Parts: sequence; structure tokens; C-alpha cells
Amino acid sequence: MSAAQAAGSPGREADGTAAAAVKAAQNEGRHADARERYAELVARHQRRASRIAFHYMRDAAEADEAVQDAFMKAYSHLGSFREEFPFEVWFTRILINGCLDRIKARTRRARWMTSMPNGPGGERDFAERTPGRGPSPEDQLLSRERRRRLAGALAKLPDRQRTIFMLSHYEGCSSREVSAMTGLNDSTVRVHLFRAIRKLRVLLGEATVEETRGDKRRGHA
Repeated sequence: MSAAQAAGSPGREADGTAAAAVKAAQNEGRHADARERYAELVARHQRRASRIAFHYMRDAAEADEAVQDAFMKAYSHLGSFREEFPFEVWFTRILINGCLDRIKARTRRARWMTSMPNGPGGERDFAERTPGRGPSPEDQLLSRERRRRLAGALAKLPDRQRTIFMLSHYEGCSSREVSAMTGLNDSTVRVHLFRAIRKLRVLLGEATVEETRGDKRRGHA
């Protein structure tokens, strides 16, 4: 979907209407009305924002805090929002910058490079809180293993490549939208996306080879 097509989608038109209403209410001092209309935007983007933040923070509690801070900051700075790009593009840039600031503030950067944990606050806890259709135990096991492998591969990508891959493939953003979210030009976004995909293919291929070797060793034991 192109940026122009996406901008004309019903959901994004509703976002634009709600954002304009919030700005008008703020300017007129009708703060209760502004908060009520802004709650509509929060409700529409909460799940997507949580997913993006979790990919950065790798911890459900920290992701929740990052999302809450981003929504508060967006509300406070809504006067700077322009309709050149949809609200979700503008908000996502605020969210990403907030997540990156949190990561930089950590005393141990190594925590960012680890695989998703299965303990409280980690992948399993986040997944259990996310509603959805119930897959079979076998499907759950396979899905968990795929997520673990992909998370490990993504953690090995440079920050910029990881961000661009996530926005393009997980969130379905166009290169123009990713450019607006990250501040990079369109051609640079495409180059980083190509490199990210190429490296992930290598990393995931290596993981498959190692798993096969491990199975063979266990079979001979």
C-alpha cells in the first residue's frame, strides 16, 4: 500500500479528524473534551504501539511505560502535528525516539542484545496478555520457537536496520512512512531494509544448520 493510499484509508481519516478535534479543544481550553477525543486515538493505536515498543524494550513492563510516555508526549505536543503524514506516522516517531532514549539510559546495554525471556515481563507474559484465537499446543510450541529464533537474529542487526525491518515487515509501513518516522531519506531506508533482510536470511540459515547438527549429535548419542 502506498503512502497516499494509506493516508486515505478510513482509519487514518478518522485519526486526522480526531487529532484536529483534540487540537481545537486544547486551543479553546476545553480540556475535558480534548482528553475524551484523544482517548479515541489511544484506543486505536494502543495495541500497535505496545507491539512496537516491546520489540525495542524486550520487556512488557518497560514497553508499557514507553507507550504511556509516548502518548502523553504526543498529547502535549499535538499542536506541532501536521497532516502531511498520518497521525500514526507522527506518533510512531515519538514512540521510537522514546524507546531509543530508554535503551541508551540503561546501565547495561547487554540486556538489549539478549533473546526474549520467558519469565515474568518477557515474551510469554506479553503474549498471554494479548488476546487472540487459541492455537493448538503444537502450534504454540512451533510459533514460540520461530519467535525465539527471529528475536535472536533481529538482536544481531544494527539498531537502524532492526528499526527499519520492524516497521516495514511487522507494521506494513511504506518506505516513505519509515523515512518520516526515522528521519532518513527514502533511498537510505531501502538500502538498510535490503541489508537487514540479507543478514537475517544468513543468520536464520545458520541457526537452522546448527539445529540440524544438534539433532544429529543427539541421534548418535
